Amino acid sequence: MPTKLSYWEKESFFCNYDAIIIGSGMVGLNAAIHLKKSAPKLKIAVLERGFLPSGASTKNAGFACFGSISELIEQEEMIGADRLVALIEKRWKGLLKLRNLLGEESIDYQCLGGYELFKNSDSSLANTSVSKIEHFNRLVNDVVGSDAFSLNNKKIRSFGFNDINTLIENRYEAEIDSGKMMLALTQYAQQLAISIFNSCKVERIEENPHGHHLITPNGNFFCKRLIITTNAFIKDLYPDIDIKPGRGQVLITKPIKDLKLAGTFHYDKGYYYFRNINNRILLGGGRNIDFEKEETTTFGQTKIVQQALKDLLKKVILPKTDFEIDYHWSGIMAFGKTLEPFIEEIRPNVFCATRCNGMGVAIGSQTGEDVAELLLKSL
Repeated sequence: MPTKLSYWEKESFFCNYDAIIIGSGMVGLNAAIHLKKSAPKLKIAVLERGFLPSGASTKNAGFACFGSISELIEQEEMIGADRLVALIEKRWKGLLKLRNLLGEESIDYQCLGGYELFKNSDSSLANTSVSKIEHFNRLVNDVVGSDAFSLNNKKIRSFGFNDINTLIENRYEAEIDSGKMMLALTQYAQQLAISIFNSCKVERIEENPHGHHLITPNGNFFCKRLIITTNAFIKDLYPDIDIKPGRGQVLITKPIKDLKLAGTFHYDKGYYYFRNINNRILLGGGRNIDFEKEETTTFGQTKIVQQALKDLLKKVILPKTDFEIDYHWSGIMAFGKTLEPFIEEIRPNVFCATRCNGMGVAIGSQTGEDVAELLLKSL
């Protein structure tokens, strides 16, 4: 324990906790909230390595989605129809939990529909996707509602797209404000007397029969039970966890007068995504251009991906509109061999929730609750 700490600081802030959550993103805060609501007497702290959540919770595009047609085709081939339905149900229930917990107004939830674009050169994928519309409507009918997907080529012109010949709409897809969502989650947790410590990176974990010592530059914490929700960064603490990081590069334009877009948009099997936020285009993706280079926990941009994003903006999304790029950022996601999140007790009284596979907004609330339930069963 650093000697600069006072007696009061050691006693009040670094005292023993019943449970500590490492990571203050969507999954971590939902886990902490569910623990506290289920067992109010638990003393809970959340440790966050960054000043703000470090992974993707405040860096994503704010899509409240459960998968575009072309994504679902690939996912069904990987895991089969039954497991895909179960996964879609987790995504949908996660979105419902988020809306019910925080309220739609506080997260700026707007159900404006989602759209998947197909360029003229993508005719084979477009035809396959259109032929699967009724199949996936039947598949998701009992989960999200009837007639989720439909062909809506009439909107191509009204949106102003170029080189697009097919547009599939998902009427249940929505958007949120990720910043407002995380602020509301943080305030909710604090109202429940959950302690949140930012800029507090856990450098190592020392286990003993009575619990876990968490070593940080700010001081050492002790807890009886531990939940790790740092997504791809979990490998810093437990390198054997079978996940791979995936960097998502994002840019945003300056405000554009009379911007016609409304809703959320997917392109190239979901590897590109964009939306209108306050009359700006927020556009991200392109990691499929160079999977190996984007398999990193280092934040930043690459010329090849940024050029691909700018080309998509200029040639397809805003072909007749002048625009300026305002700034860029990136987020770090976690992926694995299976599409389901990884939720397990990886060591005695050490629980892990990671690998949201790019669906953190949809599945984060449910994943946090699921890992909290694992801990509660151990009490």
